[in-house]
Amino acid sequence: MNKPLNLPTPGEILATEFLEPMGLTQYRLAQAIHVPQTRIAAIVKNGRSITADTALRLARFFGTSVEFWMNLQSQYDADIAREAIGDDLESIEPFALQA
Repeated sequence: MNKPLNLPTPGEILATEFLEPMGLTQYRLAQAIHVPQTRIAAIVKNGRSITADTALRLARFFGTSVEFWMNLQSQYDADIAREAIGDDLESIEPFALQA
């Protein structure tokens, strides 16, 4: 995944807001949520998105909502798309109902 602008990625948020302050390793998290350690490593390195499956597991472990993790990923994906198609998007005329 390419990082748009200076927005934190879901993986950076996982690392800096959860793993580091809690003193958790990627390996320990992976064990606790029953996923391969490579999945957590890929998310933290921004090489993999947070899927619904992973979001459910993270939410359960950290006591957050699944929507928190899904929204982080969705917002990040939308920001990437907005950056990629910005000029084309601006050229689209919104539909207007005629009275």
